[in-house]
Amino acid sequence: MIELFKIGFLPITLLDIIDIALVSFIFYRVYLIIRGTIASQIFFGLIIVFILSFIAQTVNLKAIGWLLKLITDIWVIAFIVLFQPEIRRLLVVLGRNPFIRLFIKSDDQVLVEVLTETVFEMSQYQHGALIVIVKTAGIKGIAETGEIINSKVSKNLLRSIFFPRSPLHDGAVIIKNDIIEAARCALPLSQATVFNGHPLGMRHRAGLGISEQADVLCIIVSEETGTISVAEDGILRRGLSKEELRTVLINSFSHPKVKGLKFFGKSNK
Repeated sequence: MIELFKIGFLPITLLDIIDIALVSFIFYRVYLIIRGTIASQIFFGLIIVFILSFIAQTVNLKAIGWLLKLITDIWVIAFIVLFQPEIRRLLVVLGRNPFIRLFIKSDDQVLVEVLTETVFEMSQYQHGALIVIVKTAGIKGIAETGEIINSKVSKNLLRSIFFPRSPLHDGAVIIKNDIIEAARCALPLSQATVFNGHPLGMRHRAGLGISEQADVLCIIVSEETGTISVAEDGILRRGLSKEELRTVLINSFSHPKVKGLKFFGKSNK
């Protein structure tokens, strides 16, 4: 590779510039993801350690270099432990990429119709519901917090689960493909507590929370008002009609590679 210039005794080539540019871009994107969190402060601390370690090796400061090497030798483990939530968010973002989702099979139209009809009926009776539909990778850890069912989705089964006197009506139902994996599952709560000036209940915070952490679509039916809401990609949409819910489900599952399609209802953006 042709040498472009030198910084002191260090020769700089075009490959070095490309390498530095790529690393800078990666660090910048990671910073955008964790910006505003406590992890951002830790992130800057790690960058400082890496810079000091590089300088120490360059000028041959053996004592400082040895001390910093002790830190950098375990940086991978420390990075995974400290940034576990942010790494999970990054992987979820990558999984939602339209190019990757070209290879993911869509849910069957029958599932859309069953869910639409069932949710609308529960809305009419004001039976609260929390339904999580897995779109790509499974959420086995969440499913294991509830009662394992592994049964084909049907209107009667869902209505029975969310009937107010049912022992399974509290918590969420997890659906993958056309199978109800589990019921009465505990979901992570979103940090958001207010939506358009109105406080969010636990059911809506749970639906929003799981959509922030996994590639899922969550349908929420309010027990107080019967309002139908959908949480997806960390966005909550409320006040959906029966036809609007059907459209959202079709857009999200039948055509996952198409982004930016019209969604109905209000957004918390």
